[in-house]
Amino acid sequence: MKQRITLIVALLLLSIKVFPKDIVVHDPVMIQQNGTYYLFSTGWGISVWSSPDMKNWSREKPVFDEAPQWAVEAVDGFKGHIWAPDIAFYNGQYYLYYSISAFGKNTSCIGLITNKTLHPDDPDFEWVDHGKIIQSYPGKTNWNAIDPNLIVAEDGTPYLSFGSFWDGLKLVKLKADAKSVGEDLNQIPTIASRKKSTEEPNPPSVDDNPVDAGGNAIEAPFIFKKGDYYYLFASIDYCCKGVKSTYKMIVGRAKSIPGPYVDKEGNSLATGGGSILLKGDENWYGVGHNSTYTFNDIDYLVFHGYDAHDDGKPKLIIKTLAWDEDGWPFVDE
Repeated sequence: MKQRITLIVALLLLSIKVFPKDIVVHDPVMIQQNGTYYLFSTGWGISVWSSPDMKNWSREKPVFDEAPQWAVEAVDGFKGHIWAPDIAFYNGQYYLYYSISAFGKNTSCIGLITNKTLHPDDPDFEWVDHGKIIQSYPGKTNWNAIDPNLIVAEDGTPYLSFGSFWDGLKLVKLKADAKSVGEDLNQIPTIASRKKSTEEPNPPSVDDNPVDAGGNAIEAPFIFKKGDYYYLFASIDYCCKGVKSTYKMIVGRAKSIPGPYVDKEGNSLATGGGSILLKGDENWYGVGHNSTYTFNDIDYLVFHGYDAHDDGKPKLIIKTLAWDEDGWPFVDE
């Protein structure tokens, strides 16, 4: 009887409709399939929401029922709280990259799980985990294998951007199936950093952030094609600190995926450049970790912000994105 009641309560919770401002979420990404929007975010087993209109959301079952065994073995202390997923449709399937990490350390991995459909009631619905794609190691790699984002070139070549802190954001070419790395990880370029040079030592941490991470506070790359340019969005300064969060978004652009990406003034993002796209205000202590999409001919910016009216809790925010006469994005209020 107790198990039956528990099941009923769980089903009721899944059926409750909530609005974006009420969704506590970190690192949201979104995709549309047959008129239904699916939102994935950091959470136990990867949190999932669905909506017919991007306004009324229903919680779905997590992607993972239990922690992937490969991740438990790779990252000491990992128990199933998965960070910063990225969702894309590629090669006829839905690719969901995800991050496994120890907070403040680059003991991290990026994994991949795929599905033929995102509709849970479809008989073909089944997540297939492909395990580890990239791993970073303390004292060995001066980059962090988290915050993945897939971007496909016009010739069909898949690339994965990723990274946070240390030497900044990285870009790696994947093999054609986008399930493994296609080049030497020791040679991958830095596409964005707050440092003026990759030869500079990592700056010290500030406030109460872990010392291992250093102070090169940049993360969450997302590359979006618009017109003749690829736009690199990233988040700078500090997330995850509630009312003390200072997160903000920057942007740069390039004519090709490898870059170099430059800001409005022509400064390279790889050496400290980046035009501010959005920052905190009286309503949000900080905003960041964005993803960018075109749905039904409208461009959207999807991100989280630390609510100044609710003790700094991270909430889902969805804004439309517009473009000025020089081709630079701005948030269309």
